[in-house]
Amino acid sequence: MVARAASDIGIEVLTLFAFSQENWHRPEEEVSLLMRLFVRTLQREIRLLTRNNVRWHFIGERAAFAPQLQALMVEAEEKSAHCTGLLLQVAVGYGGQWDVAQAAARATVEGASVTAEAIESRLSTAGQAPVDLMIRTGGEFRISNFMLWQLAYAELYFCDTLWPEFDGEGLQAAIHWFGRRQRRFGRVPEAS
Repeated sequence: MVARAASDIGIEVLTLFAFSQENWHRPEEEVSLLMRLFVRTLQREIRLLTRNNVRWHFIGERAAFAPQLQALMVEAEEKSAHCTGLLLQVAVGYGGQWDVAQAAARATVEGASVTAEAIESRLSTAGQAPVDLMIRTGGEFRISNFMLWQLAYAELYFCDTLWPEFDGEGLQAAIHWFGRRQRRFGRVPEAS
């Protein structure tokens, strides 16, 4: 599993886009299948990953999910709260536009000026470092409304491998590619 491989190589935060807000518009049969798969995966992985010092965190709007699935999310977070290794962040009912909009709305309700700092501190990833590397599997060349704010200076890696087959070897290839990138954050390239 990618989470174990990420943990083994010292990655601090791994965010997986499990289910977007737009995914609710898929055929009902497909959504139902995805929900059953999500429940089975969580039931299987909660204990295993927690034993490996992985801490679970879910971001996104959970209200539309079945009570059983919401309870599993809470269970995963509670059972792994003591873990100090990899933070496995799972985006469910998530959308980057939603995240920015809810952060701006919270700032307004709380009487704060809507500034970059006010929004960033109210995102679902508040307190975390910006994303360094975004890996998009499945041969798609888009970010699909994923962490729009957090990806501002991320390196974007695209591969043809479908998500279920993406493994530790695929992760290593992406990290190797990332290691060759020159990160400039808007500045000019450094002289060799």
